[in-house]
Amino acid sequence: MNRFLQRQVDSLNMPGLSIAFINNGKIVYSNEYGYADIENKIKVKSNTIFEAASLSKTAFAYFILKLADKGILNLDTPLYTYLRNKDLEYDERYKLITARMVLSHTTGMPNWRQGNLELKFTPGTEFSYSGEAYQYLVAVVGHLMNKTPKELDQEFYNQVGKPLKMKHAYYYWNDYISEHRAAGYKEDKGVNKKQEINKMEDFGAAGSLRTNAIDYANFMIGIMNGKGLSKNMIKEMFKEQTKVPDWKSTDAWGLGISMKKTKYGMRYMHSGDNGDFTAYFIMNREKKAGFIFLTNCEKARALFQKLEPYFIEGSIN
Repeated sequence: MNRFLQRQVDSLNMPGLSIAFINNGKIVYSNEYGYADIENKIKVKSNTIFEAASLSKTAFAYFILKLADKGILNLDTPLYTYLRNKDLEYDERYKLITARMVLSHTTGMPNWRQGNLELKFTPGTEFSYSGEAYQYLVAVVGHLMNKTPKELDQEFYNQVGKPLKMKHAYYYWNDYISEHRAAGYKEDKGVNKKQEINKMEDFGAAGSLRTNAIDYANFMIGIMNGKGLSKNMIKEMFKEQTKVPDWKSTDAWGLGISMKKTKYGMRYMHSGDNGDFTAYFIMNREKKAGFIFLTNCEKARALFQKLEPYFIEGSIN
């Protein structure tokens, strides 16, 4: 595995990589490759922090299910009854939007607004991936709990990070991230060029989680085992909520996670792309197996295409 991954890092010209494999509900392999900062010759370490990009959504979905278990909100109560969305009040259909729709991407909101915020369809009737909707849900939760974004990040850590052994998992920028973060890179004519720091100084449920592979793998083990949630909520998370008609990699969406039927069982996964940070995780709940990796460049998809056959077939090309 070490040789295989080193070849991939070299051939793909990846700056850095943090990766972990899970088997039988335990981390059986983890490692770090390459550089957190090429220019300063700082290598990736076990505590190097990467942007998890849209893998943030799955962890946030779990947080919402925890809050639902506690009665802080209901998955099927229209969100406007908790907090109005002033940007959508001109369209009465927005009053149909619920937390369940946000987590299953059926709100009708765009991924990110381009100008005025508009609904693409009547909420609950179709699938349309939306980070924008996640941020509306953040505002609702902050309002219900009377928390600032920074305080909400601490609440996430108390209710999700610490119980699921995520030693380092932060949505809101802090000093630890500043000291231990990997620099982001994009390749230009064969050369990895360092990108400007995007601190994302807010609680970005859609993409601002900063963590590493071992900590995210611990989160995956937690949700595989249904830890910290009622049986009903864990069932809802992994149940088909809506069909996804036009994605080759996905048949349906649960709550915060994609689903695809394979001959080896149901494959749950999420990918993430912040441009200069990309990531993937994949898991089989029945076998309690999977993997997670994060990289500080745009090459995650290419690596995933090499790793998935290994996960499924047990063979390395």
